Amino acid sequence: MADAVAGKRIRVLLVDDHGVVRRGLRGYLELLDDIEVVGEAENGLIGVEMSAELSPDVVLMDIVMPQLDGIGAIARIKAAQPKVQVVALTSFIEEDKVLAALESGASGFILKDADADDVAAAIRAAHNDEVHLDPAAARVLAKGMRTRVEQQPVESLTERELEVLSLVGHGRSNKEIATDLGITERTARTHVSNILGKLDLQSRTQAALYAVERKLVHD
Repeated sequence: MADAVAGKRIRVLLVDDHGVVRRGLRGYLELLDDIEVVGEAENGLIGVEMSAELSPDVVLMDIVMPQLDGIGAIARIKAAQPKVQVVALTSFIEEDKVLAALESGASGFILKDADADDVAAAIRAAHNDEVHLDPAAARVLAKGMRTRVEQQPVESLTERELEVLSLVGHGRSNKEIATDLGITERTARTHVSNILGKLDLQSRTQAALYAVERKLVHD
């Protein structure tokens, strides 16, 4: 756990309208050396306000909530704080909600009944600019991505962008991509941004799925 070793813990904000869920998540996460729960919010509006106040590294965001749902809250947080990563949390998988959450800027999607270790893994992945999807969500997205793949041809990408996209499909972070290709992390980030723009994709997760559907991910 690199962050714990370096003395920097991942600061997490919990946003869920069920107190028992927040208490359960906090109880587990506080046992970990590399994660620190810095706050809790009971709805999306409060979650947006607390994110602005606390500047967490990662927000664990319920999708279905009163006043402002998770999808709306994710969009507001990402618009105001692009560097804050958000992992969407839900009780069940619905294609429209998965797509909406990712298009709003979520960097991961996980079910509430996932193992505690999977929740922690999703938080760490988001913090490291990596993709972490519940398998059921990944299947839903892959199905929806097939049509998009047909509409956005890969020919618009440069050879370097294709290399970067393949690595994104492998789940590599910008730092890992930079190391693999011998470029700076900033350049890797720029390539990813350009890829999203050219393919009309909204998130790194969609780019990873696009790479898989296009068979750009090699062993």
